Amino acid sequence: MMNVNMEKCIGCGQCVKDCFIKDIELVDGKAKINNVRCIKCGHCIAVCPKDAVFTDEYNMEAVKNYNKEEFSVNADNLLNFIKFRRSVRQFKNKEVEEDKLRKIIEAGRYTQTASNMQDVSFIVVREKMQELKEITLESLKKIGEGLLANLNPQTTVFKRYAEMWIKMYEDFKTNPEANDRLFFNAPAVIIVTANSEVNGALASSNMELMADALGLGTFFSGFLVRAAQDNEKMMNFLGVKEGKKIVTCMIIGYPDVKYFRTVPRKEADISWK
Repeated sequence: MMNVNMEKCIGCGQCVKDCFIKDIELVDGKAKINNVRCIKCGHCIAVCPKDAVFTDEYNMEAVKNYNKEEFSVNADNLLNFIKFRRSVRQFKNKEVEEDKLRKIIEAGRYTQTASNMQDVSFIVVREKMQELKEITLESLKKIGEGLLANLNPQTTVFKRYAEMWIKMYEDFKTNPEANDRLFFNAPAVIIVTANSEVNGALASSNMELMADALGLGTFFSGFLVRAAQDNEKMMNFLGVKEGKKIVTCMIIGYPDVKYFRTVPRKEADISWK
C-alpha cells in the first residue's frame, strides 16, 4: 500500500494534483491515499516536498533525492551520444563484468511501463552461450528449409534469409568459433521478455544506451527472436515465463572496433498539424 506520514505531511496537495487516476484526496488538511485505483506508479513519492509518502511494497532505500549535478544530462551531448551509437559485431575476447550487466538491467527496470505494469523480465546468458547458439541456429535452419520447400510469390522475399540461415548453421557446425555469425563470439546476451511488446521495447532502448555509456558494444539479434517463435525447446531452455514473449535479444561485449564519426540518415518524416 501507499502510505502517508501524517507528521510530515503539510497538506500542500501536490500529490493530489499529480495523481492522474485520482486516488488521493485531502482530508482534514492531510493527504489521504485511498489505495483503491492506485497503480503504485510512485508519482506521489516523487512529488512530495516533505518526503511524507512511502510504500511497504517496494524498497524505499532505493529512492534518491534529486540533485542537479547527478541527475542532469546536457541535451546536445545526449543527442550526439545517440547519433554516435553503432551496432557492434566485432567483440574482444573479454568477459563483461556482472556489475555492468546489472547496471544495464537497472536501466531497463526503471523504464516506464503502461499502467505501471512492470512486466519486463531479463534473461542473462553467459555460461550457456554455446548451447543457445546451437539451439537457435538449429531452429533457423529448420525455418529456412521450410521456407525453401514452400516458396510462393508471398514468401520469395525471404528466400535469401532462408539460404543464409542454412549456411550459418552449416558453417557453425564446421567451426563454431570461427563461424559464429549469430552472436559474433560476444560473451553475453540479455534477452528481454514482457507481456507487452511496447514495454519490452522501451526498456531495451534504455538498456542499449546504458551499455554504450559503460563502454560496451551491442546489437539486437532479430534472428534469435525469430528462431524462438513457436519453438518450445528454446522457450524452455531460456525459461521464459508463462504469458511473456521474447521482445528483444541484446548481444553484449567489449567492442573490437573504433568509430570516428556519426553517419548520415534520411530526413525526418514529420507531419505538423
